[in-house]
Amino acid sequence: MAKEVATFGGGCFWCLEEAFSNLEGVIEVVPGYGGGELENPTYEEVCSGTTGHVEVVQVVYDPSKVSYKELLITYFTSIDPTDGKGQFADRGSQYRPVIFYHNEEQRDLAQKALKVLRESSLFNGEIAVSVEPFKNFYPAEEYHRKYYLKEPFRYLYYKEASGRKAYCQVVWDRKGGRRLLEEGL
Repeated sequence: MAKEVATFGGGCFWCLEEAFSNLEGVIEVVPGYGGGELENPTYEEVCSGTTGHVEVVQVVYDPSKVSYKELLITYFTSIDPTDGKGQFADRGSQYRPVIFYHNEEQRDLAQKALKVLRESSLFNGEIAVSVEPFKNFYPAEEYHRKYYLKEPFRYLYYKEASGRKAYCQVVWDRKGGRRLLEEGL
């Protein structure tokens, strides 16, 4: 079985981990930290906003069962692509939306998705997702992994109270954002 890796940042990694874990063809989703300078950062260090790291998920997938295009659609439909200063209740550079590409195909598809979103009338603000070369990845502490399964009530409360759930339902489902991406990619 062939395996490929994709890395995405979009606010709290708990929400992205859940979104990707539900896709057929995804082998593993690991929350962690990427893109910064400090080796083996802790959650507390990353939360300080001084390490340059972003909360990310690293997705290991079988490309014969799920395409990178499908991963991009899942990513975008789980975030607010216009908020470059964080996501929902989570503020700061460690929560910014970013796609860390592992190869040129990933870079090209990510840039194409951004073009589709920029040319649409779906958003009032500028698209703020950055596309950057993959630099590093450090797995998060064990207590963060599969948080949505370990603490389902706290997780669902967080997802609802942060505004993420409602935003994604309105923009990506009701306003047709998902369909726009599916047709544009």
